Amino acid sequence: EVSCRRLGGGLVQTGGSLRLSCAIAGPNFSKYAMGWFRQSPGKEREFVAHVAWGGQTIYADSVRGRFTASRNNAGNTAYLQMDSLKPEDTAVYYCAASDYYSGTSAAGYDYWGQGTQVTVSS
Repeated sequence: EVSCRRLGGGLVQTGGSLRLSCAIAGPNFSKYAMGWFRQSPGKEREFVAHVAWGGQTIYADSVRGRFTASRNNAGNTAYLQMDSLKPEDTAVYYCAASDYYSGTSAAGYDYWGQGTQVTVSS
């Protein structure tokens, strides 16, 4: 079993930046694709970004050009760099891992992190 844990998050003003990190327990981080999702009150969970084990990325249209997903396999850590933040980015953000799936559907991911609140003030 692998587990995903949130290492960072926070509060930022419109136009600012934040970086989220997710640590994956165990020695096999490089075997897992990583996904980032978010959910705001009263809304469904939304795909944000994906980074495959080899570094290939997928982004939601709403964040493309502003968010960057990356990973440090040696450190068993995935990152989501968020730039040019907007109030509509406010949500609880989740990291997730999959050993079979590379895509945008939450159902395709096997392991989920705790979630971290990101608040962007206007």
